[in-house]
Amino acid sequence: MYNSAAAGLFVWGRTALTRRPHLWESPMRKLALLGFLVGMLGVVGVAAAADKDDPTGTWKFKVKAGKQEFDQTLKLENKDGKLTGTLSGGKGADIKIEDGKFKDGEVSFSATREFKDQKFTSKYSGKVSGDTIKGTITTDRGGKETKQDWDAKREKPDEKKKD
Repeated sequence: MYNSAAAGLFVWGRTALTRRPHLWESPMRKLALLGFLVGMLGVVGVAAAADKDDPTGTWKFKVKAGKQEFDQTLKLENKDGKLTGTLSGGKGADIKIEDGKFKDGEVSFSATREFKDQKFTSKYSGKVSGDTIKGTITTDRGGKETKQDWDAKREKPDEKKKD
C-alpha cells in the first residue's frame, strides 16, 4: 500500500507541483523589501542634497570699494546650523565672522572691520547652490548704508594645493 514514489510528491497533502513558497519568496516579503530599499534611497538622496548645499569650505569672491576691487577669501564651517569662520582680503588681518547662520540653503553673517579708527559692519546674506553663493552685502559706514551683490565660488581641494 505504501508507494515510495508517490510519497515524495506529497508534502502534507500538497503535491510537489503546488509547493508552499519559501519564506523569502512570499509576495509580502518582497513588497516589504522593495519598500525598505526605496525608503533608503530617499534617505540617501536627502543626505546627499543636504551635503551638496553645505557652506563648509573656502570661498573666493570680489568686492568693490569705490573704484577699487578687492579679492576676498571666506572660510566657513557649518555645525548644526551655526556658521563660523573667517573673512580675509583687502587690507588687514583675517576677521572672524559674527552671528553666522545657515538654514534652508541660506547663509547670513556679519563682519566688523576697523579702518582709520573707524569701525564698520558688513552684513552678508546669500543662497548656497552647489559651489556658488549669491547674495547681498549691506555695509553701514558712519550711518550711510551701501549695498552690493556678491557671488562667491567654492575653492576645490586641489585648487588650494596650487597656491
